Amino acid sequence: MKSVVLYLVASFCLLLSSIARDQPNIIVIFTDDHGWPDVGAAGIYEDLKTPNIDQLAADGARCTNGYVTAPQCVPSRGGLLAGRDQSRFGLETNGSGLEGFNAEVTIAERMKAAGYATGQIGKWHLGSVKEIPSHGFDDVFAKHSAQPGWANFGLDGSDEEPGFEETGMYHLDACSAAATAFIDRHSEEPFFLYLAYRAPHVPLDAPEKKLYRFTGKIPERRRQALGIISAMDDGIGAVRAKLVEKELTGKTLIFFIGDNGAPLKIHKVDAPGGGPGWDGSLNVPMNGEKGMLSEGGIRVPYIVAWPGRIPAGQVFDKPVSSLDVAATSVAISGAGSSELLDGVNVVPHLAGEVKGVPHEVLFWRWSGQSAIREGNWKLLIGGAREYLYDIVADPGETTNLMTKHPEVAERLRKRLAGWTQELNPPGFIKGMATAWERYFDHYLDGKTVSSKEAATLDPPAVSGWIARNAELKVKDGKLRVHDLNGKARLSPFIANNQVKLKGPFRIRIPAVLADSKGEVSIAWRISGEKDFDAVNAVTMTKNAAGEYEALVPAEETVIHLRVRLPEGNATIGGIVVESSEGELMQRFRF
Repeated sequence: MKSVVLYLVASFCLLLSSIARDQPNIIVIFTDDHGWPDVGAAGIYEDLKTPNIDQLAADGARCTNGYVTAPQCVPSRGGLLAGRDQSRFGLETNGSGLEGFNAEVTIAERMKAAGYATGQIGKWHLGSVKEIPSHGFDDVFAKHSAQPGWANFGLDGSDEEPGFEETGMYHLDACSAAATAFIDRHSEEPFFLYLAYRAPHVPLDAPEKKLYRFTGKIPERRRQALGIISAMDDGIGAVRAKLVEKELTGKTLIFFIGDNGAPLKIHKVDAPGGGPGWDGSLNVPMNGEKGMLSEGGIRVPYIVAWPGRIPAGQVFDKPVSSLDVAATSVAISGAGSSELLDGVNVVPHLAGEVKGVPHEVLFWRWSGQSAIREGNWKLLIGGAREYLYDIVADPGETTNLMTKHPEVAERLRKRLAGWTQELNPPGFIKGMATAWERYFDHYLDGKTVSSKEAATLDPPAVSGWIARNAELKVKDGKLRVHDLNGKARLSPFIANNQVKLKGPFRIRIPAVLADSKGEVSIAWRISGEKDFDAVNAVTMTKNAAGEYEALVPAEETVIHLRVRLPEGNATIGGIVVESSEGELMQRFRF
């Protein structure tokens, strides 16, 4: 199917070759765990220093009702790049498999077929970085930490043999330098650039030269976030300066969007170090945080600038979506039809040529939460809880109007239920993890969640193993994996990223008792890899003793394991790792 779509796109684009020189460039800047108000142009927090982002807003439109499709990194990115709600192809959460995404035609593939040079820079988080070119990106500089990234071009603009980059630069500065190098490489042809800064996501790692910009008595995690955002802002300034140098400003459309709201962990604890916890960004006056379909989780910074095409200085208050990036890119470039895409071309709306709203309705489903926004109304469902808000009068979601307007809630519920039937799997997903239940308690129901309780909300590890789409309990020396979603929903899996196992080795699970039949599989990540490579996975088979086992053929050191289980609840009797010669390497007892 994917090849057929690409063939049709390419055929259509051949008809437009005579106007290729008029195709605009497109840059998509995607930030990471970045709260809706955390740009200076929003006018809410005075401690920010974002002159270049503010100028981008002044030169275009700041969309105050800009949304993403999920309150979490992986599904949000998958939806953006595919231009279709990620739950249509099974990419529900960070723990979902990538098979559906891998079969989608990305914006980059569509743009490449239309004659565009394509580039990916920064955070990927959608599988192995080595596979990025297979998703339509010719130029790759994948980097989101102090560790070496993966690249096939250099900061001097030269082609390089694909492999680890070793610039030694701060990751945000390196990504900015790569972006300007990409523009240099392709200034004479139309280009599409996906610039995904890991900012201000943890670990908080702002360099001292950025922190010096922020003095006074503020939480250290806030200071770190300000420094990280400032470093990203410097890079955006460099990118725009390069466009001016190449006389491309009026020929380039820029999107600036966050991937989801900031993680606050309820109490914004100013814990030392730069690791997990509050990332220092803020969502107020929006309610909630990353991991919620409340406004604090899905309403994000959203700026669109195209000098000469989109009038400057706008504050656009009609709802727009990250899904609009693909539909807009396809429409303005002539890259085929947007019939199969979920977004709309926002340029005519921002240019004042179309007076109606871009979206009559927006839908969301993320694990056990679902939501719909229709005009002023928003219905939010979390597990067994339901909330109805006049989201225009009450953007902070403070007053639940369910009892006052039950007929509105019922109409929206039916419409939302109908949409969920188009998804994979269809329908509502039941059950929420304990963390999300507590978030709803605190933000939406006014119940007190203490700092001590909040500190326990991240999934507890059992002998180094944590669960996804499930919760873990130990009973009678066995690990009970309680599926939060029920059968025919998201398959649960357990993972351990604290291992150091020199391959090849054999892994055995003495007993797996599950509610439903299905495969048990093992996936692994080796040292130096940022994401799981699709080829590093095998199905486990039953041996004569009834144990599940598989050979992990890795030659390098394995640092991360995932065991995917059948749908429903499961019980595991233990996990044993042996060398290929049968010698015991590690035993996990529960």
